[in-house]
Amino acid sequence: MARKEILERRTFVSSEKALARFVARPVLQFIQLEVAGGILLLVATAAALIWVNSPWQESYHELWETTIAFGVGGLIDFEEPLEAFVNDALMAVFFFVVGLEIKRELVVGQLSDGRAAALPAIAALGGMVVPALVFTAFNWGGEGSAGWGIPMATDIAFALGVVALLGSRVHPRLKLFLLALAIVDDIGAITVIAIFYTDDLSLGWLPVAGLGLVAVVVLQRLRVWSLTPYLAIGLVVWYATFESGVHATIAGVLLGLLTPARPLLSVEEATEMVPDLSGGIDVSNASQVSFVAKESVSVADRLEYVLHPWSSFLIIPVFALANAGIELSSEALSEAATSPVTIGVVLGLVVGKPVGIVLFTWVATLFGLRLPRGMDWPQFIGMGIAAGIGFTVSIFIAGLAFGDEVLRDDAKIGILVGSAAAAVLGLAVLRTFCRGPIVSEEELSEQVNADLADAPAQGEHPSVGSPARG
Repeated sequence: MARKEILERRTFVSSEKALARFVARPVLQFIQLEVAGGILLLVATAAALIWVNSPWQESYHELWETTIAFGVGGLIDFEEPLEAFVNDALMAVFFFVVGLEIKRELVVGQLSDGRAAALPAIAALGGMVVPALVFTAFNWGGEGSAGWGIPMATDIAFALGVVALLGSRVHPRLKLFLLALAIVDDIGAITVIAIFYTDDLSLGWLPVAGLGLVAVVVLQRLRVWSLTPYLAIGLVVWYATFESGVHATIAGVLLGLLTPARPLLSVEEATEMVPDLSGGIDVSNASQVSFVAKESVSVADRLEYVLHPWSSFLIIPVFALANAGIELSSEALSEAATSPVTIGVVLGLVVGKPVGIVLFTWVATLFGLRLPRGMDWPQFIGMGIAAGIGFTVSIFIAGLAFGDEVLRDDAKIGILVGSAAAAVLGLAVLRTFCRGPIVSEEELSEQVNADLADAPAQGEHPSVGSPARG
């Protein structure tokens, strides 16, 4: 009997019980969809907008203003509203997953090869610089000038979700390019947050955070592979970063970047260490099999696998529910329609993002770089427009940039309008010009590996798997 059939016969999910048939299996099928994270994000956003514009809007504000407090003696004293807890603590987990993604792509992914990474990196740079300039053009010297970082971000889940709606009509190389671009975009957004959206620094806590990061490196050098000490140190680093004035999510990114992206055991070593099970299985050899199986996969991959569902299907929807509650009264919409902040964000996302991506890429092609095989300029423009969906990180930066509630809401309205417009326009352009992939995913993987074999690679072959936040 096949191994899959054996597992299916012994699990609740595959049983014929009503709860399994009508709840468990449909839920599992849903979360395996590429667009699942984006759908939940949309639902949470809609729920927040409906809630805050309903007769029960006071309960919305009361919920997110509820104070969360915990302390340990006189050393740790955390007291923040629930909304701040979501933005400072839960989003640190989200950015930790982002750090894991970046580390994977830099070490064993598409960004590990200099030639493969050059064009997406240049495109991402254009997609950050031009939107920031567009926003600044409308807000130079005004009270909204601090929001220039808002239209720089690309939401990977939404952007790839839009591309995924077209299925096999979109060439796999286009998806890979968008993923690489979005990863570099994340690096840029994180850098902007760390440098330009940091509160007054507390020099007493920064060394504590730094020592914690050094401790992580030392433990790795000592080949300590248990996750327990890293978890304890990670909590210390997060709290010290939070108290230092640097936004606490930066701790998540740094810890993600320090996580080992290569397995402890190679395939050959793992094969040699698997015990002979023909004589039966006891506690000893079962423990060894478990060790070999676990350490044949990198810590980064294991953590990404565990945390991805929590990040995509819980943390991000909760973040949207907490931050997308904008009052859409006629007065608020009228204010936003003439607000330079709203106009700057919308034009930055819808116009600045694709113009920057296409312009910088076109200039790069003049110097010898070229679009990946199977892509043409109309398809590339459609991808650039879809990259203008800047939902999650844009809303996050808006909260950091503006203490004034009116400016913050103007920015969020701009993000909603701009992201929606970018999604619709990007989908329309891609649908018009994408006629289906020339090769399958399997053939693409073989072509990519062959391309890298001929190129002066600086790392291992890029992966062609789906992103952790798809």
